[in-house]
Amino acid sequence: MGQTTATLAGFGAIVLWALLALFTTFSGDVPPLQLLAMCFAIGGALGGLAGLRRRGWRAWRQPLRVWALGVGGLFGYHLLYVLALRNAPAVQASLIAYLWPLLIVLFSALGAGLRPHHLIGALLGLAGAALIVTGGQGVSLSSEYATGYAIALVAAFFWSSYSVLSRRFASVPTDAVTGFCLATALLSALAHLGLEETVRPAGIEWLAILGLGLGPVGLAFFLWDIGVKRGDLPVLGAASYAAPLLSTLVLIAAGQAELTWVVAVACLLITAGAALAAKDMIWPGKTTYKT
Repeated sequence: MGQTTATLAGFGAIVLWALLALFTTFSGDVPPLQLLAMCFAIGGALGGLAGLRRRGWRAWRQPLRVWALGVGGLFGYHLLYVLALRNAPAVQASLIAYLWPLLIVLFSALGAGLRPHHLIGALLGLAGAALIVTGGQGVSLSSEYATGYAIALVAAFFWSSYSVLSRRFASVPTDAVTGFCLATALLSALAHLGLEETVRPAGIEWLAILGLGLGPVGLAFFLWDIGVKRGDLPVLGAASYAAPLLSTLVLIAAGQAELTWVVAVACLLITAGAALAAKDMIWPGKTTYKT
C-alpha cells in the first residue's frame, strides 16, 4: 500500500470520529467507561468477523511491547480522558487533551519528516479546534483543577505517542488491532465496575451504541492504524483537527447545534491548516521526503 492510499485511510478515521459526538448524544445516560467497554467490544467483534476468513487472530501473537503500545494507546488514552473530565471542567480538559494532533506533528520531526508548512498547518488547526471547543469564549485555567489538566495533558501524550510509535511496528498486521480492542473492552469494563454504576440502555440508545462500535470506536481505529504506519504522519496530525469541526457540522445537520460565526471561522482555519499541511500531496513538487 502506497503512502497516499494509507494517508487517505487515516483521513477515513478522522471522518468517522466526526460521528462520535452525535452518536454519544443519543447514547443517553450510559456512563463513559461502560460505553467504552460496550463500543470496543463491538469494534473488536467487527474486526474478528472481518478477519475470520484469513485467520486474523494469528496476528495477535505479538511481543509484549506491541501489546503494551496497542492497549496502552487505546485504553490508556480513553481512561485518562474520562478521568480528566472527572477532575476538570469539560471545555478546558478537552482543549488540553486535543493537543495530540499538534504533538503528532512535532514528534514527526524525530523522523526528519517535519517541514515548516506542517507546523503552521497544525497551529492553524489548533486555533480552529480551540474555537470549536470553547465556542469562541475565552477560557481560564484554575489551579483548583490542576490535577485534571495534568491528566488531560498525559492523555494527549498517550495518543500522540501511540500514533507515532506505531510506525516502528509497521510490519504488525492491522488484524492485531482486533486484539487491542477486545483487551480495551475488558479493561474498560473492569474500570467501569470500580468507578461507575451500570446503566441499561433503552430504545434508540442501543442503536447509537452500535453505531459507535461499528464506526468511531471500531473501524476508525483500524483505518488509523493503517494511516499512522504507512501514511504521512504530519499531514494526518494537522488534518486531525478537522474532527471537532466535522463533528459540529454533523450536529448542526442533525438539528443538535446551530451554525454560528465561530463555526465559520473555525472551518476556514482548519481547512486552511489541513490544506497547507497536505500541500505536498495536493500540489506535488520536485522535492520529496519521507516520514
